Amino acid sequence: MTRPAFYALESGGWRDFVTLVHPPYTLWHLAYVAIGACLAADPALNRLLWTLLAFFLAMGIGAHALDELNGRPLRTAIPGGVLVALAAGSLAAAAAIGVGAALAWTPWLFPPVAFGVFIVVAYNLELFGGRFHSDAWFALAWGAFPLVTAYLAAAERLRAEAVLAAAFAALLSLAQRRLSTQVRSVRRRVSRISGSIEYQDGHSEPITADVLQAAPEQALRALAAAVVALAAALIVLRLA
Repeated sequence: MTRPAFYALESGGWRDFVTLVHPPYTLWHLAYVAIGACLAADPALNRLLWTLLAFFLAMGIGAHALDELNGRPLRTAIPGGVLVALAAGSLAAAAAIGVGAALAWTPWLFPPVAFGVFIVVAYNLELFGGRFHSDAWFALAWGAFPLVTAYLAAAERLRAEAVLAAAFAALLSLAQRRLSTQVRSVRRRVSRISGSIEYQDGHSEPITADVLQAAPEQALRALAAAVVALAAALIVLRLA
């Protein structure tokens, strides 16, 4: 059987929990957190670490647990009750970190904390008729939002550089969404592929699942690695 994602491990046991976290995508979006924090004039390592932990809990675990609960796209064998517990526990812990940060650093973090909890639930459970489960909301919530929130946590204010960087994160996340949509469709929904590509020099190439998946997945791997590398470079530059 075709794996539901290029990073999915063989189904069963602990491997299901690794797959559940969507490792390359979680690292990708945590990189936005690091980029946002490092754009601040005087970033603090402890604030970055707390913000990374909050987003890992909310996005890496909570959001993905709800997503798996809603239709089993990764085909894991994790019981529904465990997924609910993971989602509730991780979101509660992330919210607690956010509230603590807002009390300790800046009250401007209260709105992002509330929005974060809302969008994780609304997006992944496709509430309100799926209104929030769209390319645009993915770009904002999984791209711009973590970067701006991390900047606020570090700088305690919002400046032009953060807005411009948020546009970068949103556009790159939109590219991720567009590429991954085709890959997910081929891996999870398509039962048969037929046809061929006819070239001007006379040779032809059969259209297969591998042909349809190869370029988007290679692009997704490269983009994930590139964003993480950029985030690492900024951490070394600003915090080492």
